[in-house]
Amino acid sequence: MNTLIALVEDLKKSDIKKIVDSRMQEFEEIGKKNSNEIFKELCFCLMTANFSASGGIKIQNAIGDGFLHIPEEELAKQLAILGHRFPNMRAKFIVEARVFKDNIKEVLNGFENDLKKREWIADNIKGLGMKESSHFLRNIGYKNVAIIDFHIVDLLARHGAIEKPKNKSLTRKKYLEIENVLNELSKKTSTNLGELDLYLWYKETGKILK
Repeated sequence: MNTLIALVEDLKKSDIKKIVDSRMQEFEEIGKKNSNEIFKELCFCLMTANFSASGGIKIQNAIGDGFLHIPEEELAKQLAILGHRFPNMRAKFIVEARVFKDNIKEVLNGFENDLKKREWIADNIKGLGMKESSHFLRNIGYKNVAIIDFHIVDLLARHGAIEKPKNKSLTRKKYLEIENVLNELSKKTSTNLGELDLYLWYKETGKILK
């Protein structure tokens, strides 16, 4: 854990901090928008499951408001043209999730904390597990859930903070166990979990996306 603390503290003293702070501000601004705009961010997170963040950004920019209304068959065609690995399934998930496109903001505001919000998303939005639900919440300004992908798992294991799980797919119980480790790291580095993810992801990939 001490090496991870030092790693994060070094990044906070670097130029990366300005980028992290700016990105977190962008996320907060998205969260202030209406339900349709927030729903489009949810669609981005549906795109990134078993796909790349950069690919998801490309698709989000290309489709935009189309996430709100394009029929499933046409949406699948567009996703395929744009290079998504699972165009038919993702189109299906997006169309099914549209039941919440006009009130997703109000639904989330009805829960008392970020963990309850995430639980509802993971249980009610098909295609979003714990990681993607956390990703969505972080991208609309919530800061108290961890986005745990294989990059983060590898980093934590390499520094001895966790034992690397045998299965790449994390159970909800295992996810929460690793999140507790990240919570401890966030407290010791005076960062929230949203910021911490950006720092650690940068350390592993050399990039700060969203």
